[in-house]
Amino acid sequence: MPRTFRTPRIALTASASLVSLALLATACGRGAGTEAAGAEAAARPVTLTYWSSSAGAQQTADAFNKTHPGVQVRFSAVPGGPDGAAKLANAVKGGNAPDIATMDYSALPEFASGGNLEDLSATSGALVSEKFPEAVQSLVKLGGRTWAVPFDVTPIELFYRKDIFEKHGVAVPRTWEEYKAAGEKINRADPSVRITNFGGGDPALLAGLAWQAGARWYGTEGDRWKVAIDDPASKKVAGYWNGLMDSGVASKTPLWGEGEAKERSSGQVATVIGAAWTAGTFLANYPDLKGKWGIAPLPTWDGKPATGMYGGTSYIVPKGSKQTKAAAEFIRWVTTEPEAIRARLSSLKAPSSALPANPAMRAEAAKLFDASYFEGQDPYALAGEAAGTVLPGWTWGPVQLQVTAAQGAAGADLVKSLSEGQSAAEKAVRSRGLTLAR
Repeated sequence: MPRTFRTPRIALTASASLVSLALLATACGRGAGTEAAGAEAAARPVTLTYWSSSAGAQQTADAFNKTHPGVQVRFSAVPGGPDGAAKLANAVKGGNAPDIATMDYSALPEFASGGNLEDLSATSGALVSEKFPEAVQSLVKLGGRTWAVPFDVTPIELFYRKDIFEKHGVAVPRTWEEYKAAGEKINRADPSVRITNFGGGDPALLAGLAWQAGARWYGTEGDRWKVAIDDPASKKVAGYWNGLMDSGVASKTPLWGEGEAKERSSGQVATVIGAAWTAGTFLANYPDLKGKWGIAPLPTWDGKPATGMYGGTSYIVPKGSKQTKAAAEFIRWVTTEPEAIRARLSSLKAPSSALPANPAMRAEAAKLFDASYFEGQDPYALAGEAAGTVLPGWTWGPVQLQVTAAQGAAGADLVKSLSEGQSAAEKAVRSRGLTLAR
């Protein structure tokens, strides 16, 4: 998810001052689990097991194996999202976890606080500090320790049909009020066209939009956790989108389904709310619309540049690995070596526009992306600029997986989704023996 290579200013506050209390109390008492370098060296060549749902992971492992005869990586594809997280947690519990895995940023605090991750401070702490923008580091450094290595950043952006906007005399919206007005104007002129689709919601996208609005779903107060999934900023976002769907300005077609693809390909939606990685999906899914899609900053509530993040991936070493030093070498290679991004991207049948967190990797990824689809626009440059406007102050909490599951089951009502998420979070915090602030 790359673009121009400005260092992102993502001042995310998953900092030591916030999470060193209840969040990592369990994990910090279990030790790093890093073995002596001499014992590991004696066991080489070693074989590492690697789990991921990321596209191109197999080809990346193959490329690493060709140049690292002393360390060989055996890859296995696993589900993404909550199913993949549950599979990994069960594997750790059963003592058969892989040596390396990928993990969403939103799940890291939960896994770290549960004692399910190896502490990478000794093996990867310097790498994270030296090779990644300081703000991105706060996603993986929790409680003063390094629990993962970043792969990408995922700023939310606006993708819009230039031809539809021009046909109806609509300017690219800078605010959400202008966005609503644009949708109303287009839909009045042509009732078959909605501004976008948001049916069923997507907990990750809803979180990113709430983030942009200034929400703070998690925080601490002394040694207690504050949970505010249904805070006023989040309710404003949910109510706004419920209103657009109820009025017919936005489509209720569920996100991530076949109906969504049909609406986009047939011109029934005028915009897509996506992330840096979304740009590549247009080349693969809608090749006949080349030149018709444009990219713009996400509309904001007050007209000032701001966005949130939609997803994002890191590399971890699950608890129990006996090969943490070798695992750290693969993680270093896959997150910072241009050869790794070349192997990943050149192997894909569909283009990827993932924006690597490491600046050198980002520059290499940009070289491999065909930007001609967005005639006159550089998707990597624009995503890099968007990354620099991610709103500071957001942190993930120790129970986000349960929140995501509850929201996913809540249906199309986004306000209800927030309420269900709040209830799930409070219950999960208590079930872990943590204390809620009032």
